[in-house]
Amino acid sequence: MPDSKTYTGGCHCGQVRFECTTDLAMVTACNCSICTKKGLHFTFLDPKSFHLRAGEENLKEYLFNKHAIHHQLCVDCGVDVFARGKKPDGTDVVAVNVSCFDGIELSKLKMTPVDGRNM
Repeated sequence: MPDSKTYTGGCHCGQVRFECTTDLAMVTACNCSICTKKGLHFTFLDPKSFHLRAGEENLKEYLFNKHAIHHQLCVDCGVDVFARGKKPDGTDVVAVNVSCFDGIELSKLKMTPVDGRNM
C-alpha cells in the first residue's frame, strides 16, 4: 500500500484551494455521465483528511440523478473541485477531483475502473 502524502490543490482560477492527505490507492476512471463528460477522476477521503483552505463562498453545489453526491464547483471558472456524499455503509466521504491536485500527472497514476453508468 502506498504511503499517504499531503497534497494541495484547487480550481483553475485559484479562488478555491484545499489541502488533503491520501495515499492515492484508488483513483477512479468512472464511466458515469458526469465523470465522462467532465473527465473527473476522484479519490475518496475521510472528511477529516480534507481541508478547504479558501473559496467556500465561491462554491456552487450541483446535484443530479439521485441527489446523493453533492458536487462542489467554482462559480468563477466552473471546475468541479470535490464532492461530498456517503459511502454505502452511511459514513461521510469527500471525493476529491485528483485533476485539481497541484503538479499531479494523471498518466502516472493507476486508475481503478468504476462502472458508474450501471449503478
